Amino acid sequence: MNNQYSSMRSNVNMLGTLLGNAIKRATGNETFDLVEKIRNLSKSAQQGNTQAHNELLKLIENLNDDDLLHVARAFNQFLNLVNTAAEYYGISPHGEASSSPKKMTELFSTLKNLNFSNQTITEAINELSIELVLTAHPTEINRRTMINTYTAINNCLSQLDHDDLADYEIERIMRRLKQLVCQAWYTDEIRKKRPTPIDEAKWGFSVIEDSLWEGVPLFLRELNDQLVDAFDEQLPVDHVPIKFTSWMGGDRDGNPNVTAKVTEKVMLQARLKAIELFLADIQILVRELSMTECSDSVIDLLDEKNKTVSEPYRAVMKQLRTRLINTHNYIEALLNNERVLPPSDILIKNEQLWMPLYTCYESLIDHGMSTIAHGPLLDTLRRIKSFGLQLVRLDIRQDSSMHTEALDALTKELNLGSYAKWTEQEKQAFLLTELQSNRPLLPYNWQPDQMVQEVLDTCRVIKKAGEESIASYVISMAKAPSDILAVYLLLKIVDCQKYIPVAPLFETLEDLNNAKSVMQKLLDIPWYRDKIQGKQMVMIGYSDSAKDAGTLAASWAQYRSQEELVSLFEKYDTNLVLFHGRGGSIGRGGAPAHAALLSQPPGSLKGGLRVTEQGEMIRFKLGLPEVALSSLMLYTSAILQANLLPPPAPKQEWRNIMDEMSEISCNCYRSYVRERAEFVDYFRAVTPEAELGRLPLGSRPQKRRTGGGIESLRAIPWIFAWTQNRLMVPSWLGAGSALRVAIEEGKQNLLKEMYHNWPFFNARLGMLEMVYAKAAPNIHEYYEQRLVDPALWPLGEELRSLLTQDINTVLTVTDDISLMADLPWIAQSVALRNTYIEPLNLLQAELLSRSRKYSDNENIIVEQGLMITISGIAAGMRNSG
Repeated sequence: MNNQYSSMRSNVNMLGTLLGNAIKRATGNETFDLVEKIRNLSKSAQQGNTQAHNELLKLIENLNDDDLLHVARAFNQFLNLVNTAAEYYGISPHGEASSSPKKMTELFSTLKNLNFSNQTITEAINELSIELVLTAHPTEINRRTMINTYTAINNCLSQLDHDDLADYEIERIMRRLKQLVCQAWYTDEIRKKRPTPIDEAKWGFSVIEDSLWEGVPLFLRELNDQLVDAFDEQLPVDHVPIKFTSWMGGDRDGNPNVTAKVTEKVMLQARLKAIELFLADIQILVRELSMTECSDSVIDLLDEKNKTVSEPYRAVMKQLRTRLINTHNYIEALLNNERVLPPSDILIKNEQLWMPLYTCYESLIDHGMSTIAHGPLLDTLRRIKSFGLQLVRLDIRQDSSMHTEALDALTKELNLGSYAKWTEQEKQAFLLTELQSNRPLLPYNWQPDQMVQEVLDTCRVIKKAGEESIASYVISMAKAPSDILAVYLLLKIVDCQKYIPVAPLFETLEDLNNAKSVMQKLLDIPWYRDKIQGKQMVMIGYSDSAKDAGTLAASWAQYRSQEELVSLFEKYDTNLVLFHGRGGSIGRGGAPAHAALLSQPPGSLKGGLRVTEQGEMIRFKLGLPEVALSSLMLYTSAILQANLLPPPAPKQEWRNIMDEMSEISCNCYRSYVRERAEFVDYFRAVTPEAELGRLPLGSRPQKRRTGGGIESLRAIPWIFAWTQNRLMVPSWLGAGSALRVAIEEGKQNLLKEMYHNWPFFNARLGMLEMVYAKAAPNIHEYYEQRLVDPALWPLGEELRSLLTQDINTVLTVTDDISLMADLPWIAQSVALRNTYIEPLNLLQAELLSRSRKYSDNENIIVEQGLMITISGIAAGMRNSG
């Protein structure tokens, strides 16, 4: 690593030394020496030393089970410490992420030079909308306990990063670092039990409490300061462009553990946590707002006994504190299943908290105390707008087939026939008739089966929920207008009076191609246009479309679908919000945020950004206040740039070649995944797919249904499994082949033109380069030799050969001599980790070989070691798992 990254290298070395000392104390010098020998051999092997590589293989194959476990733990711990050092580097004064606010400065400077008016900028800011949807998708390996330890280590690195520390201060911080590294070593890395949906929701709450509660006001202050510096404009106090929604406790698609009772409990616990956080805020204001001068409007807020107090702001805060405490006690009683009446002063709506605080804010401003008004009080006001008393709004998500089954049971009960067997036209006719009817549809005393009852109970929870608690109802595998109308009817059946946005999720190649047709048919229905109140959300699926057709074909289908939808909703004068169901990995739509947003079709961000933040990416992008600040500034600058300086629409010849390459890519991808008879057997042998099911990552089952082939596997374990053995097949298969055909047809110069002038195409190739840089064909070949029947080896040889050809093809288009030449920070980060990931890969292959010789996971040490290697490789691969 060059001098630019010397501070991170120094921290990595220091943490590695501390870990080595902890290992010596815990297991003795012999284990430490073994770990060091493996590390040095791996380092030499990475530099091309074949003898070191062979010696490393032989050493690992001859280790006993106990030594395998110790070595696996050591390298897993070290990779997590590398991640911690890299995370700190990113937010330190030396790091890349610390420059994120500069992107906003650069954008504002560009806009000024282009003579954008202040009014245009102000309107763009006022229309800015960012909604991040936190999901419990099971890709976060680390336990919360370990995450908290790594956060504390990060804080210590921050404290050490000063030149003026006294010796005793350095000793104090180092002593704490030693304790934390030892804590990590002596703590089980792997959960013993699967988290429940409520556990997952609590993890989401902790991200808000530990990071976003501080990070959002930090972001808004930075945005405001930059607006003032550039345009002498203030960010309005009541305009907070960032909001948070959650799927934790609401996403029941294929997860039988998420029930109506669970959803109801999660919402209550979210409110309880919000009350606790606001109570802490109000307590600070009680201490600080001791001013005496105020407006009459502040006095009007006070009870009669307090109207003559000398410190009116403090009195208002104390009244609010009492209301918050009473509300907290009431919610706690409900969670304990106590039958209690709500107190008369309970806080239900956000306006009840906002109004008295904003009145105090205005009074302070009017009396010349703006400096005080813009302190903690302003932060609390902005938290009300961003989080509210609900803390985080909830999306409800369910598969369309569940709604069909529920309505089928209902129509059969009413002797109307089988809804599931009706044509699409018959379904729509029935749904629209019932939606516009005043009579009840639910039979009296009907007792449907458990599944149908659960669908109806979920609708009743939505009905009971507070006005600001439910964000939307997302329908997985939406394929026809009836899928959307069905949800509206189910909500009507339970007499849900409030409007809930219903968002179809189009997630296969076919569904993306049909999205415009489905939505046009809905918009042509007068009842529907009246119902949606001029606003529609549509979710674009990334994971399943990529699993269905490969990343190149899927990404082009996503692009075209968005274009068509934007054009369609403009025609109907309806505001469209596109909801991006991205994952963290490339194969699930992941990409560096700024580049990904700027590569979207022109106009697609006009309605704002709504995007999922999944699993471990929540921690990597939002897990610390400073990291959250950086991520939110990147999102904001990219959205403003995309809306004010939209990318060019692709030329027709670019579209034509993308259409051709998409078809070639899809055919290539499916020719392996769907058509090769040996592919499923090869996949299950060469990856830890079966073993992943034993890793207690999340509450959701690994498969949508038991049995079946690749199609039954969820997108996440499909990609996760290939990432473990470093071939990364779902993230590249088909793309390079399509590019190669285009080059052979004489279109190389056209591809280069697209790469340099079309952000969408540039971002696609950039993501491929990142995947290629993290792939390791030699590692995959070792898995194959250790785990796969030799009769299947030719398939692996084909895939590795294809990967090598694809890398050379992409480099031909980008004119680079090496992968990620224009992203040195990522390239350095990948190189740093590879020395430590490779031993874990070799350990995993050995452990898989041993594990598969036992029945019923009878060797506990081997099983534990295997789970730790899965965790360590995931930590090392970051956004590729």
